[in-house]
Amino acid sequence: MYWVIALFDEKTEQLIQEIWKELTVKDISYYEEEINDARPHITIGSYNELDKQKYIKALDEYYEHKKPIDITFNTVGSFLNFGTLFFSPTITRELLNFHSDHHDFFHDFNESANPLYLPDKWIPHCTLANKLSPEKLSQGFKHCLERGDTIKAKITGIALIELVDDSKDCIDAPIVYSKSLLE
Repeated sequence: MYWVIALFDEKTEQLIQEIWKELTVKDISYYEEEINDARPHITIGSYNELDKQKYIKALDEYYEHKKPIDITFNTVGSFLNFGTLFFSPTITRELLNFHSDHHDFFHDFNESANPLYLPDKWIPHCTLANKLSPEKLSQGFKHCLERGDTIKAKITGIALIELVDDSKDCIDAPIVYSKSLLE
């Protein structure tokens, strides 16, 4: 499996990683330890199969002149029946266009795309914890609400990650390609 992810500015990335650590210290979630080299992100697309070299070449071409976009995280949310805790960005026209334009350009790859990440189904989010029991989910919400921080962030890069091995307790999903957006 492959995921195309939007990466954040350094300050936002560090802040999200701090929250991951806080949730670990409080024995709420071990999300940061469940994925090797995890990077805070918003998933733009997911694919079961991919001609990796062809896709990387297209990513390089498509994102050659794209500029960073500002986003604001001011919502804590959860997916029903998954125990996932996340920050959700304010939905702006710029963010929706960033996502839908990506999928328009990469439409040839949509045959193996996960439909949850396609336009009109996508719920943009940055995962803070996953597979939590209702009790741990409640504790995670409380922790995030007590922080009370609205996060002004910037999407500054795009990356392709590949699931290498799903058989261990810790998932390997290394970045196989990344590109910074132009300032």
